Amino acid sequence: MKTKISQNCDNALAYVKAVEFTFHQYDRKKYDEFLKIIIDLNLRKGGKRKIATRVKNLFEGNPDLILGFNTLLPKEYQITLPRRTGRNVKKVEENGVLPWDVLNIIAKRLDFDDLFNFAGVCKNWMAFHKIYWRNFLTSQEPLLLENSYDARYNFSFTLSSISDQKVYCLKMKKCFLFNSRYVASSSGYFIMEGPNNSFLLINPFTRINKIINKFEVKPDYTTNHALLAFGKCSEEFVLVVLCFRSLNVYQSRNCGWVTYSTTKNQGTVVDFVVFHNKIYVLTNMGNIGVLNLNFANIKFLKLKSTPNARIFGRLRWLVCCEEQLLVVDFSNSKTLPDVYKIDFSTMNYVKLETLGDIALFYVECKSCYALSNPNKWGYQSNSIYVTGFGNNQECIMYSWDDKNLKKCITLPAQASGRKHPYIHDWLFRHIKYEVDYSLVE
Repeated sequence: MKTKISQNCDNALAYVKAVEFTFHQYDRKKYDEFLKIIIDLNLRKGGKRKIATRVKNLFEGNPDLILGFNTLLPKEYQITLPRRTGRNVKKVEENGVLPWDVLNIIAKRLDFDDLFNFAGVCKNWMAFHKIYWRNFLTSQEPLLLENSYDARYNFSFTLSSISDQKVYCLKMKKCFLFNSRYVASSSGYFIMEGPNNSFLLINPFTRINKIINKFEVKPDYTTNHALLAFGKCSEEFVLVVLCFRSLNVYQSRNCGWVTYSTTKNQGTVVDFVVFHNKIYVLTNMGNIGVLNLNFANIKFLKLKSTPNARIFGRLRWLVCCEEQLLVVDFSNSKTLPDVYKIDFSTMNYVKLETLGDIALFYVECKSCYALSNPNKWGYQSNSIYVTGFGNNQECIMYSWDDKNLKKCITLPAQASGRKHPYIHDWLFRHIKYEVDYSLVE
C-alpha cells in the first residue's frame, strides 16, 4: 500500500521505507498500524499530539523509530523522550537503538536518494550513515551518467552501473538546474553552465552546491571541457574550464578568474588533467605543459619526441592512470585510438601496444578516462568502453588483444528509456583530484 506523506521531506521518505523494511515481513500487524497512523496524519484525524502518543506506543522500546517519526511532524509537535540515567541508559542502548548490523541491512535495501536521506532520521542513524556512506562511495564502480530534459528544459540525472545493471535516479531541485547545461563531471561533482552567467558545481552524493560567477565571454562561447580540483589537505578548490580557445582558471582562495595564453609555437590547449598533484595541459600540437597556479603561466615540458602535430586532430585527450600520464588520440582510427605514455625519465612520447591492467572509458567526441585494476569494478583490463550521444542504448567494449573483437553491452532499461536523453558521460565518484601549490615554481 502506498501512502502520501503530507510533509515534503526526503528524510521522511527514507524513514517510511526503513519502517516498511523493518516490520513488513516480521510484524505485519505493527506495519499496518503504522500505515493507519500515516493516513490519519494526512487526513488530520485525531490531532498530532494523539498521533504522537500512538507512535510511542507502537514503537515502544525502539527510540530510533519513535524519534524518526519527527521527520513527518512540524516542529511544534516534535516527539521527545524523557532522559534516562543510570541503569536505564544501558538498557536503552542495548534494547532500544537499532543495532548497526540491522541498519546495514536496511541501508542496502534503500535506493540512492533514500540512502542519502537516511542520515536525517535520528542521531544513531546519522552516526552509522557517516561511516557507511564513506565506504559506499569508495567501493562503487564507475557509473555511466545520463541527463535528460523535459519540455521546460529541466534536467534529471540517471546513473547506471553497467556491471551490476543498477540504476540510480537523482532527485535534484529543478529550480536549481533550470536552464542549465551539463559540461563535465570531476572530483565527484557535476560541472554545469548555469543561468545569469555562472557555473554550478553540484555534488549529488553530499548535496553540496557551489555557484561561481562566470568570466566575461561572448554569449555563443560555450564551455567545452572542465575540471575541478581541491587544494591538498584543504577545502580550497580550482576550476579549470576550456571555452572556445580560451583556457580560464578560477581559484577559490582569491575568488578570481585568470586566463592562460600560449604562444603560436606551442599551440592551443585542448585538454587537461591532474597528475601527481599538478595540472597538466595538452595542446593541439602535442605539447604538454604544467599550469602554474601561483603566477598564471604554463611551463611546457621539453619533450624530445613529440609526435608530428598533423596527427593530433580534434579527438585527443590527456589522461592519468597508475602513475602514468597518457595521451589518447582517436584521429587515425575509427575503433581503437593511438595511446602514448609520457616517459619522464627520457622525456619522450612512447607509443603503447597494450594497455596492460588499464581500461579506457571514452565518450564519443567528448571525453576520455582511464582506470587501473578495472576487474575490481566489473570491467575488463586492456580494453576500451565506448558510449555515444542521444538514443544510444549500448556501450561497446573493444579488446586490445583482438582489435576486431567487440562486445555490445545493453544499458539498463530504466536509463536508456528516458525521454530526451541529452548526453552520456562517465562518473568516477571515488576519485577526488588534489593540487599542491608548492610543487609548481
